[in-house]
Amino acid sequence: MNKLAFIFPGQGAQYVGMGKDLYDNFKEARYIFDEADKALNEKISKICFEGPEEKLQETVNTQPAILTHSTACFSILKANGIIPDIVAGLSIGEYSALVAAESIKFEQAVPLVQKRGRFMQEAVPLGEGGMAAILGLTKEEVLEICSIASKEGVVEAANFNCPGQIVIAGEAKAVSAAIELAKEKGAKKAIPLAVSAPFHCSLMKPAAEKLSVELEKVDITNPKIPVVANVNAEIVPSSNAIKEFLIRQVYSPVFWEDCVRKMMDFGADVFVEVGPGKALSGFVKKISKDVTVLNAGDSESLQKTINYFGG
Repeated sequence: MNKLAFIFPGQGAQYVGMGKDLYDNFKEARYIFDEADKALNEKISKICFEGPEEKLQETVNTQPAILTHSTACFSILKANGIIPDIVAGLSIGEYSALVAAESIKFEQAVPLVQKRGRFMQEAVPLGEGGMAAILGLTKEEVLEICSIASKEGVVEAANFNCPGQIVIAGEAKAVSAAIELAKEKGAKKAIPLAVSAPFHCSLMKPAAEKLSVELEKVDITNPKIPVVANVNAEIVPSSNAIKEFLIRQVYSPVFWEDCVRKMMDFGADVFVEVGPGKALSGFVKKISKDVTVLNAGDSESLQKTINYFGG
């Protein structure tokens, strides 16, 4: 044990004002936000700091915003000598993890994830797809519900987040049917999520095909830190596998609970959520009571984490 894991959040963690205090207080964060603006040829920093919320919520902006914020937080920790032994990220967070592991250069990752966001948004017209969180049912129960509701259209398990929390995705009508079935089955909650597309289900295959073309243009090297992949909760074996995993990740479920367990098997007993929000911290706490969970998302939480490591 006594290994350190960094975990990087996915879509839904964004908020207006994200990163502003980091930009004002840390030169490492300034450098990252400026690099993002340069790489995208537009002010993603302004959208993070000032919004408006509708603009930040657009997937094409959300994805580079989360990557930039997470990488800024990571760069501050790194500058303070806090380096993880293993990393993983939820969905878009996987790109933050790969940047942290020096597998993809940040300036190549930012435009790549912006395109990923665009492709995912274009794959299913607005309003035709949806996602929902199902709380309080087992994996088997959720898979059975999806199987029954699929009479109405495509609906699949998309995220296995932690015990008792699974997210489903698919065509709007089928997702609604699955929500009703989940409530009948005794789910504590079955709630539609405020997302613009049904991520991590087979409807995203057109996006994956477009992403595969873009990934060919990006230099991906073997990670310097072990990275646990979303698609199979295994440590990525090589740079060749990364491209394949990132393509599959767009339309495959995210096995987040298994990713966390894999990191614990590796010896991780301290987890730091690096980036906006605290959703992943909540999942880790539900998965295990035996690990320490810290945050590094703004100046205050970063300072606390740096202090924890004696910085």
